[in-house]
Amino acid sequence: MVRKSISTLFLPSKLNIKMSKKIQAPLATIKPHTLEKHKDIRIDNYYWLNDRENSEVIDYLNKENEYYNEMTADTKAFQTELFEEMKARIKEDDQSVPYLYNGYYYITRFEKGQDYPIYSRKKGNLEAIEEILFDCNEMAKDQTYFQLGGLSVSPDNKLAIFSSDVVGRRIYTIQIKNLETNEILSDKIENTSGSAVWANDNFTIFYSTQNEVTLRSDKIFKHKLGSKSSEDVLVYFEKDETYNVDIAKSKSKKYLAIESGSTLTTEYQILEADNPDGKFRMFQKRVRGLEYSINHYGDSFYIMTNKDEAENFKLMKTLETSTSKENWTEVIAHREDVLLEDIEIFKDYLVVEERENGLHKIRIMPWSGKGEYYLPFDSETYSAATGANVDFDTEILRYGYQSLTTPSSVIDFNMKTKTKEIKKEQEVLGGKFDKNNYIEKRIWATANDGTKIPISMIHQVGVKLDGSNPLLQYAYGSYGYSMDCTFSTTRLSLLDRGFVFAIAHIRGGEDLGRPWYEDGKLLKKKNTFSDFVDCSKYLISEKYTSAEHLYAEGGSAGGLLMGAVINMAPELYNGIIAQVPFVDVITTMLDDSIPLTTGEYDEWGNPNKKKYYDYMKSYSPYDNIIAQKYPNMLVTTGLHDSQVQYWEPAKWVAKLRTLKTDNNLLYLNTNMDAGHGGASGRFESLKEVAKEFSFLLDLEGIKR
Repeated sequence: MVRKSISTLFLPSKLNIKMSKKIQAPLATIKPHTLEKHKDIRIDNYYWLNDRENSEVIDYLNKENEYYNEMTADTKAFQTELFEEMKARIKEDDQSVPYLYNGYYYITRFEKGQDYPIYSRKKGNLEAIEEILFDCNEMAKDQTYFQLGGLSVSPDNKLAIFSSDVVGRRIYTIQIKNLETNEILSDKIENTSGSAVWANDNFTIFYSTQNEVTLRSDKIFKHKLGSKSSEDVLVYFEKDETYNVDIAKSKSKKYLAIESGSTLTTEYQILEADNPDGKFRMFQKRVRGLEYSINHYGDSFYIMTNKDEAENFKLMKTLETSTSKENWTEVIAHREDVLLEDIEIFKDYLVVEERENGLHKIRIMPWSGKGEYYLPFDSETYSAATGANVDFDTEILRYGYQSLTTPSSVIDFNMKTKTKEIKKEQEVLGGKFDKNNYIEKRIWATANDGTKIPISMIHQVGVKLDGSNPLLQYAYGSYGYSMDCTFSTTRLSLLDRGFVFAIAHIRGGEDLGRPWYEDGKLLKKKNTFSDFVDCSKYLISEKYTSAEHLYAEGGSAGGLLMGAVINMAPELYNGIIAQVPFVDVITTMLDDSIPLTTGEYDEWGNPNKKKYYDYMKSYSPYDNIIAQKYPNMLVTTGLHDSQVQYWEPAKWVAKLRTLKTDNNLLYLNTNMDAGHGGASGRFESLKEVAKEFSFLLDLEGIKR
């Protein structure tokens, strides 16, 4: 439906309604703490909140939650309505498209009324008896949080490695299940990253563990079935604190590979999976700034790399007996206007995932060298990527496609006949959704330095773009993570009430290639923030919305974005949602005991060096709060977040309360049981979305 008229949907100012309640916001106790670096002194009045074991800290977080609940009590019924509305669009008894691997079809499915997935398989064909591998609903019983980590079935199909996290800090316990007897073996390995791989002997597994303080994945161990974890052999220890390690198995099943990776540099060591007690050998030793990834095929490795200043990456090849970089030969040359993102190797085809002008492309290249082609995509607001292609000897490529208006589809494409079969399209229940009722498009804003910034958007047909429309602008803009155009059933609850939704593809992501990322990191990080502001100004100038109806949202590093833009241009936004925001940049990046810190110096800079310290200080949201008006704000976090610690948003809100000069809403809502990803369970997470949507709709006076 088109948004209802002002007379039926807009009520008196939310500000007046809320202020009439005379509910006092909690004020955190001021306890000045002096921080000094490079002869620069900062006084942090809320540093004491950095202690989740302190009862005073927990009391403050609970008071903020109580304040949020009291202030939003009149929206609780609407939140429930939104939750039920969003839940009703989801097919509860849903399942994934089966994929064939090593003689079994693997399926992930949900049952009606259940929050967690069930993992199962069928031997040989889809009519075979279903074997339940893991029922996460049973595993999650009596847990306030549950997440199943990586699953890995042994080569003989008899055993499965699985891992679980019951806190939300992404610290997993690895166990092993006998799939023939359903017995959980005595093997139990604590404090891991969650993933593990089998050697080809069905008896040896390799896994990574994390530093207990920093949560950096730093060690690879070897475990033999039936032994105690204390007896496991340390295979590799990554001493450099800016690197993380992981281990994986090649699609060809011939090699195990240890990857050491930092933001700018990678290094692999390899070992034949038939020889688990052998010694890993260096593929190509690390060279500062050299990034590469490897795929095995036949007697060779294919290498995606930025070698020789190939900023957008190129594809190279080398024999498995001569893997150092001087032996690499070029397969696909570097292109300045095309980003090489990934490859899939099949017996007769090489499939290449590329990004050009911000759009996905899938390129099919027969090994014969004859008749290469691209899959055709017509939209400018779509996302396409290869899916579960575990079978090597096949002509079928499985890929996914969706757009802002098109539900997610899983497609099997015959690379020889060029025919496709849509195996599944996401169902939107309720009988009200019709993609033809929405308009999707891409527009371009101009940044203050003349750079053109793409914006993807969607809104209902019939919405008058006269400046009076509420618009939610979303972005991320860090780590080279591209914000792709994906379909969302939950978003319909905003669109059907007259909202416009826009994704700003700002620098710091990799939306327009690797240079787009490089131009939004380190000492160019402010481009990320100014791009977002310039997109907002453009949306207002073109009457897609106005400052009275413009809202912005971002999470994690996108929460940093939110903090920066409201310091820079608070007058542009009526409301902000900051999810698990990274806002205390300097203090966090100076504390190498905090998870992720040292590994991110190449993203943000190392503030132990004065030039980076000074630059960070110039944009860090917490350090740049001043006495001015700020938009209405909803800030969310999780007590057990391992990526952005809860105290960053808590300190940020506490400081905002003392300095902001307006009477606008400011809420801090802490999930006391969850981590960075919020609540576990597909429906519990919808309740958090309902909170966010009710916040936006309430500010617009939209009550139903």
